[in-house]
Amino acid sequence: MLKRFGPFVILLLSLVTLTGCFNGSPEERIHKILEKTAEKESDFTENQEPLNDLEKKEKEKYEKIIKLGLDDYEQIVELSDEATQNIDEREKIIEKEQSSMQSSKEQFNQIDEQIGKIEDEKIKKEATEMKKIMSERYSTYDDLYDAYQQSLAYDRELYELFKKEDLKMDELQVQIEKINTSYTKVLKANEEFNALTEKSNQKKESFYDSSGIEMADSTN
Repeated sequence: MLKRFGPFVILLLSLVTLTGCFNGSPEERIHKILEKTAEKESDFTENQEPLNDLEKKEKEKYEKIIKLGLDDYEQIVELSDEATQNIDEREKIIEKEQSSMQSSKEQFNQIDEQIGKIEDEKIKKEATEMKKIMSERYSTYDDLYDAYQQSLAYDRELYELFKKEDLKMDELQVQIEKINTSYTKVLKANEEFNALTEKSNQKKESFYDSSGIEMADSTN
């Protein structure tokens, strides 16, 4: 039996609201970059709930299929086709999500120039550390995207197998093992992404503290 994993939750780096003002200083410009960066990730955030809903529906179709017997072939084909349509929808969402993250990353990369203009060495160090962790976050998202796309490809292959009237159990088992391995990679990349999101928030707080910027309380 295929071991399905629950829908993964990707945490978006929350943008704090600044109540201080640096009148065009490098620190203030960094804030503006971070604000635009978060705006670029809006599609990413909005897509999480519909993606999770689709994952749940696909799991339900899978569970129905494995309960059916050979005499229910037509129903298996129908459910497999519906599951494939589900995968198509998820691929569209993932592509939109990935585009959103790439736009965010391009915006974020503008931070380098402003870090170089910071005069206070302590603040510059905080900003550099923040940049490093947030860059790792983007890199880890790329790994997550690749792993998820591979898992969708394996899922698609699985439902094509279900439609074979002469499907052999060993053939099905091989595919199930491929899927389980791919989902393990998805979960690992997701855990790393979430950890880096949390660490990025901490580094942002350290940077703003060092800069003397007051932040409104944010629990997002």
